[in-house]
Amino acid sequence: MNPSPALSKLVDTLLGSMSLQEKAGQLFVAMAQVGNGGRLMTADDHHAIGGPTEDLLRSGISHFTVMGPAEPLDIARWHNRVQQIAADAGSGIPITVSTDPRHGTVDNPAASQSAIGFSRWPEPLGLAATRDRELVAEHAHTMRRDLTAIGIRVLLGPMLDLASEPRWARTIGTLGATPELVSDLGNAFIDALTGSDPTTSVAPMIKHFPGAGPQKDGEDAHFPYGREQVYPGNFFEAHLKPFREALARGVTQVMPYYALPAGLTRGHERIEEAGFAFNRQIITELLREELGFNGIVCTDYGLVTDSTLLGAPRPACAWGVEHLDRHNRVLRILQAGCDQLGGETCTDIVIDLVKTGRLSESRLDESVARVLTEKERLGLFAQRTVDIDTAAATIATPHQHEQARRAQRSSVVVLHDHDVLPLTPTTRVYGEGIDASALKRVAQVVERPEDADVAIARIDAPFEERTVGFENFFRAGSLDFPNDQLDRLDALARHAPLLVDVYLDRPAVLKPVAERAAALTVSFGSDDDALLAVLTGSAERTGRLPVEIPSSMDDVRSQHEDVPLASPSPSYAFGHGINSSPETSSLKDTD
Repeated sequence: MNPSPALSKLVDTLLGSMSLQEKAGQLFVAMAQVGNGGRLMTADDHHAIGGPTEDLLRSGISHFTVMGPAEPLDIARWHNRVQQIAADAGSGIPITVSTDPRHGTVDNPAASQSAIGFSRWPEPLGLAATRDRELVAEHAHTMRRDLTAIGIRVLLGPMLDLASEPRWARTIGTLGATPELVSDLGNAFIDALTGSDPTTSVAPMIKHFPGAGPQKDGEDAHFPYGREQVYPGNFFEAHLKPFREALARGVTQVMPYYALPAGLTRGHERIEEAGFAFNRQIITELLREELGFNGIVCTDYGLVTDSTLLGAPRPACAWGVEHLDRHNRVLRILQAGCDQLGGETCTDIVIDLVKTGRLSESRLDESVARVLTEKERLGLFAQRTVDIDTAAATIATPHQHEQARRAQRSSVVVLHDHDVLPLTPTTRVYGEGIDASALKRVAQVVERPEDADVAIARIDAPFEERTVGFENFFRAGSLDFPNDQLDRLDALARHAPLLVDVYLDRPAVLKPVAERAAALTVSFGSDDDALLAVLTGSAERTGRLPVEIPSSMDDVRSQHEDVPLASPSPSYAFGHGINSSPETSSLKDTD
């Protein structure tokens, strides 16, 4: 992000007119929940995410991430209201609104929202299964049109992390296992999301620098037991590759992950074991100096302040610097080279750091200038509000829904088929985990498996239950299917050939399921109609595995967390898929 002389002059003028309170406010991205009809949360909304919105606006904060479910037009109305309040306050700095992805199926308050009022696409791992750059670009085009129509100008994504550790709970949000595949599809997504005109674009905040895939034992860094990223295979540079390519395309915002690098050495230099956002070697020396990035670095959310989320305590993710108080955590983040703190609102700490001389105002101005430059680049000063009628006409058009359905169909992967497919209108089918009305549209539905020609079961990949609240949104732990679930599949298979579809949010140990199934598919956010289109042959089989499938948990535990495709004997190889066109079916993959 290299502003023109005219833009630099404008930013300097703005800086000169801003109070210390307003400058401090630019360093924080607050969380906000949208009420019905676009209502702003108040002090009476005791369980609202982020607290009273107007109080945050009055404190000088001008960046908000919309959290939780909300109708698109309610977000647009909310956006216009906060913009009006901001325009009438202080220097009138416009608001920047961001969001996690909202066009998929996963509903996780810390990672994504399931589609409400938008077209519903497969999750990123499913997009990777299509191997279709044009379809990925169409997905990003749809997001850009929808989000800009309702006032959202920053996407917290895409995830450019490699799915190298099968147990990692966030595998479903990746674009696959290899740096080549993630880079190729990530580049297509970024180009389409940004478009050619910044004033009508959505800025991608690529994450999670420098690559969040190699989590120790697959545990996630949102939690203390997942604080470490490890590189036993010395594959740090492979994880960095998609970020190098994205930065070369001119992205303007980057988010580092929570984790700390454990035992990492680059060249002859040992990297400090401090969370990436606290780590000057990672943010300043690697990202800014070596890779030449001069845009905004925003931390992941909740690095400074302990909180409660969904009824459960959530300690600040200050991994490696837990001993520091909140003042020193904020100072350490800014000294590392970050500009903004996600999910925090402690403007008073920044003001105090400046007033006590621990943080120079020139260092504060450096980050504020980057933030203001981005607001101007996005055209937020010139166009503060959105038109509700235009938004209504833009979102969830028939074309967008059809493209999303096509992506759902294209992402289904057929792993094996022992003469079960295709289903026909006369096939007698018994189903579990699948909507009977969808089955009735394509086959004859029976009430008992004993009466069926084929039994269909849709099941989820296994995971271990953790604690209550926030933690259970992260499906982690063993990839083995529980015995009671396998017993149920046995019971079905005794009566009729069994077709199983697994929602593959992580690469489960599918071998025991495959042994029971006459046909086996995996999907990544495809609804029943999309799956059935593939099973009946009305849609071509095109999906290919974006990860490999391990044969056992022993194999999973034996492989290095940072090395993609490292299973010693995978049940199904990366790229496998029994497809309609022989030339697209392969047990090996060159991506």
